[in-house]
Amino acid sequence: MNLCQLPRRTPALVEDIESVTAIDPIARRLAELGFVPGEPVEVVAAGPFGGDPLLVQVGYTRFALRRSEAARVHVRVTPAA
Repeated sequence: MNLCQLPRRTPALVEDIESVTAIDPIARRLAELGFVPGEPVEVVAAGPFGGDPLLVQVGYTRFALRRSEAARVHVRVTPAA
């Protein structure tokens, strides 16, 4: 599942980031922001009518991402404690 498919307030872990090319600036930037394998992530809110942007929390930091950017982040839902 990718990040833009993750239901709001569902805890997940980042699995990987999809790179389109060998030198992908968007994938690199997502990794620099903290979207690295094993990092906890969740979608906090979405734009009006399910559109852009998505408010995403990775670790303790929140970012606004376009859906096209969030679609590159593959996640795994963590089981409820």
